[in-house]
Formats: sequence, structure tokens, C-alpha cells
Amino acid sequence: MQLREFLPRVLNGDLTEMLHKARRAETKKEHLEQEQNQLRQDCSHLQSRLEAAHSECQKEREEKLLLREQLWQSGVELQQQADFCSTLGSSACSLLWSGSSMEETVTTWLADGKLPSFLTVAAQTLESFVKSMDDEIKTQPGDHNSQAHQFVLALVGTITNIAAVTSGRDFLSSSGHVLLDTLMKLLQLMRPAIFPKLKVLMLMALYNVSISIKGLKFIIENKDLIPLILMLLDDEHWEVCLHCLRLLQSLLLEEDVVLLLGSSLLDPELQARVGRLTSSLQPTLKATSQQTLEDLQALRGIQPCCKDGNLLNIWLFSMCLQSCVCFLGLVR
Repeated sequence: MQLREFLPRVLNGDLTEMLHKARRAETKKEHLEQEQNQLRQDCSHLQSRLEAAHSECQKEREEKLLLREQLWQSGVELQQQADFCSTLGSSACSLLWSGSSMEETVTTWLADGKLPSFLTVAAQTLESFVKSMDDEIKTQPGDHNSQAHQFVLALVGTITNIAAVTSGRDFLSSSGHVLLDTLMKLLQLMRPAIFPKLKVLMLMALYNVSISIKGLKFIIENKDLIPLILMLLDDEHWEVCLHCLRLLQSLLLEEDVVLLLGSSLLDPELQARVGRLTSSLQPTLKATSQQTLEDLQALRGIQPCCKDGNLLNIWLFSMCLQSCVCFLGLVR
């Protein structure tokens, strides 16, 4: 009877606990199975995405290789076109250079009204050429025989011949200010002994323009003119120094210019650099530097009497006679 009374109570409590545990375990098992199924689905989905990404990556890699091949081919074609354009430009400008040696040709160009656009293109081309030179080219002495160099050389030669004609230099003095500023700016950018032929032609163009009073007055308005002359007088190539001296002599010929640049022209450093050139082994450079040095020394001696003007006028007249040779710098 006691067993009947107490045994069910004991068994019922343990059994109930065991049933609850079994039920919780079953529920947890179901949750784990659900999570496992979800993980299998996620894994399958990620596997599909991985395969798709891998396939897309492979496709993009193939496209990249194809684009790289096309880019290389385009680069080769672009270089060929650039070489062709340089060759064509060099040939065309060489013809222009040759044709511009005749005054009638320059007169015809002025009558046609095509020179303004030509001067704009010329200024942009020269600036692009000088700025595109890397440091290795800038520091390498001597001239270069590339088509691009021949192109700009003929281009500046044409400008020099245009300035050698009276109507041409008058046109440049009034409508070629951008080009003239570009020439002086580029002369400052090119280091000593780099492209001497190009420098010589640029200086000849500036000298030819300076023969015009209007052109000379525009040139001297450039604040970097005297520093530019000082720099070019130290160039390692004697022809650059020679034509720089001729440009300086052209400045000394005009009374108004002497009055405006008096302090700069009296700079002892300018006289010292001109004086160093008097010991040159090149006869033309030596003679020109001696004349220029005498002119500078005479200017220093006459400077206190400039207010009177008479002595200065006499000095300027004598300089005109001495500088007739400089006028021959118009030779093309």
C-alpha cells in the first residue's frame, strides 16, 4: 500500500523531468536540423556566387588582355601617326622657310590675311615643344636631329624671315605680341648649350623685330629682357652669344630705350659679361663684343649728360654707324 502511494509520486516527478528534457532535446534537434539545412542552402548559394564571380573574373581578365593588346596597338599606330605628322610638318615648314626667303612671298601672305592664325599655331607649337622636353633632353648638350626639332627649327626660321621684311616686322610688332612673348619666355626655359640653332633663330627674329621702333618698344616692356640677355651671354655656343650681342646693340641704338633701360644697361655685370666675350677666338664674336663694350662704356660716360641730350644724340649717331653690320643680321 505504501509502495502504491509513494512510488507513483517519485516516478511521476522523475518521469516528468525526463519527458521535459527529451522534449527540449527534440526541439533543439529540430532547430539544429533547420539551421544545418539553412547553412547548406547558404553554402550552396555562396558556391554558386563564387562560381559566377570566378567566371566573370576570368571573362574580365580576357577582356583586359584584349584591351591591353588594343591599347598597345593603338599606341604603335599613334606613334606612327605622330612620326608621320612630324615628318609632314617638318617638310611643310621647310618649304615655308625656303619660300619665306623671298620678300614677295611674305607680302602675299600678309595680303591673304592668313598670318595671324599661323602665328597662333606657331606660338603654341613652340611652347609645347619646349615644355615637353624632359630633364634628360634639357641637360644634354648639342643639337638634336629629330623630326620634331627640325619642325620647330623651320617654323622659327619662317618667323625670322617674316620679321626680316619691313611689312612683316611691322605686322609682328602690332599683331604678334603673343608670339614675341613666347619667344622670350622659351629662351629663358632652354638651358645653355641646348638647341643653339633654335636659339639663334629666335634671337634673329627678335633682332629683326627690334629694327621697328614699335617692335623695339614692345620688346623692352618685357621685364625679363635684360636678365634674359645676361643669361644668354653666358651660353656655351658662340653664335648664341653673337646674336644676343646684336640684340643688345639694337637696344642701344634708340634714345628712348636708353633712357628707359639706363639703369639696367649700366649694370656692371652686363659690362663684365660682354667684356669676357672680347677674348673669344671667334673673330666675329670678338669684334661685336668689343663694339658693344665700347658702346656700354660710352653710355656710362655720357649718362650724367643725358638731360642735355646733345652728347647723347651724337653718341647714338656714332653707334648707328658702328652697327651697320648688325643690320646684316637679316640674312636668311
